[in-house]
Amino acid sequence: MESQTLLRFCVEKALEKKARDILAMDLGGLSLICDYFLLATATNSRQCQAIADHISEELAKVNQAPLRQEGYAEGRWILLDCNSVIVHIFQEEERKYYNLERLWGDAPVEHFSAYEELLP
Repeated sequence: MESQTLLRFCVEKALEKKARDILAMDLGGLSLICDYFLLATATNSRQCQAIADHISEELAKVNQAPLRQEGYAEGRWILLDCNSVIVHIFQEEERKYYNLERLWGDAPVEHFSAYEELLP
């Protein structure tokens, strides 16, 4: 799956589980690790895990299962390595503390607040 398509797929799945403050950071020219970071916020550990589960399960259905998952047991910051897209699902306190938006401040950012934004 192309990076942009994979990104939009993950955004859609996060929105289906009511993730908030979703944004994509385009790291194409800044990092060799991946093309995009996808950041999303959950209200608690159960929602963090539910978002991660949903994204992982839906990706597996299209043969794009994440390569690796970190932080699931704690559910405070879950990372899904989807190869060209790395998904970060945070609880609000962790997102503010680690502030990846500032750390990767040179990256172009796209905000997503509703599923309708993904439609052509």
